[in-house]
Amino acid sequence: MLKIGNILIPNFPLLLAPMEDITDPPFRALCKRFGADIMITEFISSEGLIRDVSKSIQKLDFDETERPVGIQIFGHNMDAMCRATEVAEEANPDFIDINWGCPVKKVASKGAGSGILNDIPKMIQITEAIVKSTKLPVTVKTRLGWDEHSKPIVEIAERLQDIGIQAISIHGRTKAQLYHGEADWTLIGKVKNNPRMKIPVFGNGDIDSPQKAKEMLKYGTDGLMIGRACIGNPWIFRDVKYFFETGNLPSLPNIAEKVNICKEHIIKSIEWKGEKTGLAEMRKHYSGYFKNIPDFKPYRIRLVTSTALEDIFETLEEVSNL
Repeated sequence: MLKIGNILIPNFPLLLAPMEDITDPPFRALCKRFGADIMITEFISSEGLIRDVSKSIQKLDFDETERPVGIQIFGHNMDAMCRATEVAEEANPDFIDINWGCPVKKVASKGAGSGILNDIPKMIQITEAIVKSTKLPVTVKTRLGWDEHSKPIVEIAERLQDIGIQAISIHGRTKAQLYHGEADWTLIGKVKNNPRMKIPVFGNGDIDSPQKAKEMLKYGTDGLMIGRACIGNPWIFRDVKYFFETGNLPSLPNIAEKVNICKEHIIKSIEWKGEKTGLAEMRKHYSGYFKNIPDFKPYRIRLVTSTALEDIFETLEEVSNL
């Protein structure tokens, strides 16, 4: 068994990547059911947590069935990040994850997320302060570096390990790439194969099928983190595991099964966020749930424009008969 600190985790786990307004408790519950081994919350603003902002506080919620689960925080101010860690610790997660990877402008431009990759000494300083401020294991999610000319991830990983983090997840792109181009897994492999590295190293980026997941095994990581490919497709974790075990691709859920899972997701989303927000945020999942269904476009338009649950369920019933 692998460990994150003293937490036992399955050998070669599949991790659900944290994604804003995607990986909330309703969706995490589905991903867990379909085989995700380790959960991490949506990233939470350190400033929002210490100011008791309701949206940030709500993101601390998780169900006991999700364990092992980490709470992910982001920010650029050391004091705020340490105080936010204390708030997060009160929610009793298994570990604290620091987001040093988000490339979105409104985050990175302030020196948070992957914005910190332009100031590695500050990244190390803040991370070390967080490690010292909590009894929980601390993990990090980050990227290869700032841009094509600066990819110091091997050094970064060593330094983060040396100041006490217990695992690292690496997205195989730079801050400048955002989500464009292909993820470079060779550098992720170099981190894992660095003889100085003793903590688990998880790889992330472009895993959109069981075949692609198997292709990434050659880099030797301790596990895989799956992000965008699971949106509207929570069974990808089950499919990857099945392919690893048998070498065969599993049968995909039929349309009726997809509709039932989607309905369950909608109901859980409404229970957690209320009907207006719950339905609005489900719009990001419909294309994934019903990918490759012929003539789906008019139904998708109805799903993303409807504001009443009754209308959405009526549309889904029509979809189930396609």
